[in-house]
Amino acid sequence: MRSVLERMARAGHPPMYTLGPAQAKAAYEAGAGVLEVPKAALARVEDFAIPSRDGTPLPARLYAPSQARLPVLLYFHGGGFTIGSIASHDILCRELSRLSGCAVVSLDYRLAPEHRFPIAVNDAWDAVQWLAGQGRDLGLDSSRLAVGGDSAGGTLAAVSAILARDAGLPLALQLLFYPGCAAYQDTPSHKSFAEGLALEAAHIDYFFGHYIDSQDRADWRFSPLNVPDAEGLAPAWFGLAECDPLVDEGLLYADTLRAAGVAVQLEIYRGVTHEFIKMGRAIPEARQAHGDAARALAEALHP
Repeated sequence: MRSVLERMARAGHPPMYTLGPAQAKAAYEAGAGVLEVPKAALARVEDFAIPSRDGTPLPARLYAPSQARLPVLLYFHGGGFTIGSIASHDILCRELSRLSGCAVVSLDYRLAPEHRFPIAVNDAWDAVQWLAGQGRDLGLDSSRLAVGGDSAGGTLAAVSAILARDAGLPLALQLLFYPGCAAYQDTPSHKSFAEGLALEAAHIDYFFGHYIDSQDRADWRFSPLNVPDAEGLAPAWFGLAECDPLVDEGLLYADTLRAAGVAVQLEIYRGVTHEFIKMGRAIPEARQAHGDAARALAEALHP
């Protein structure tokens, strides 16, 4: 991991938080696949669109390892609600589909600063409801449905699981790679890992400054730790990075779910940083996390 960080520093790219939002988006896309595992070939890779509540079509991509009617994971990419896309997380979604034997639908929810909170939450929840109701038209078994994501996408998955519980929509699993869960960045891990790693305090301030107003940060749709009641939520699998500003709030949210009687599996991958799951060519723990997450997904969706 240290070698990866040193190589990133030697590349000399300006820090993302010094760029404008459009430049930051382009820079992230350009580097997104550099350390990924090889792209898996799958039986189905299809682009389509999901309607949002205001009528805007949301791009989506379906991945499936066979033509069978498979259960499905709806995946939300990371990127601080400001960067990232279907393309930046294409290989990760392929791996989750290949290894689990399940279908994966990846969503391009709308990003800040053009679309501020709660637009991303609304897009994510609209996609959950649409997939639950219309997934059969895609040849999917959407009666067996999970949600998942990494970082900001993990936040959206956790929030979608709360909304699903409140709507009486059953989910088999919430699959959370290092999700953001807290209103403010004041845990010890935010202080310990504030500088020098893949995600710095300045990145977090940059992303959240584009995404949300300060008076909205206590809303549980941004900080799931503030949900009044976690009872009855879907089972959760957490994959956390040890050297990550977000690790403490992930642990706190896992504890919140456990205290409410929710089944929780949690793995902390040692010695790695935020974003490690997209570094499978260089970091063995990334490949291990892909396998662990896929196993949890298969067990939840193929009981």
